[in-house]
Amino acid sequence: MIKMESGSISRKRSFVYTILLFILAGIFEIGGGYLLWLWLREGRGLLFALSGSIILFLYGVVPTFQPSYFHRIYATYGGIFVVMSILWGWIFDKIPPDNYDLIGALIILIGVSIIYYWPREDDNI
Repeated sequence: MIKMESGSISRKRSFVYTILLFILAGIFEIGGGYLLWLWLREGRGLLFALSGSIILFLYGVVPTFQPSYFHRIYATYGGIFVVMSILWGWIFDKIPPDNYDLIGALIILIGVSIIYYWPREDDNI
């Protein structure tokens, strides 16, 4: 487990590290799920199913590198997942987000930022 003590890693580097892990987990979960979707819904080959399953397994591993408690990691990841799903639809399905998608995503990001990054006495886990 990574300790986030003041002398071990700067707050800025910690923020970048955790954001990159959340994005990587999101890519793995959405990408793996998308490959399974293509296999089941669009009749793609078994390679899509196998690849999607492996990628989803990796999604399960990535959050373990986050320096916080399980509940905060997964609550925050849930919000990141929502935003990344909207972006995925825009990039891969060519469906741009509407104003309500953007407003909802902003509210979610504010909420998960408070959940994960608000300083607490128990931050040094």
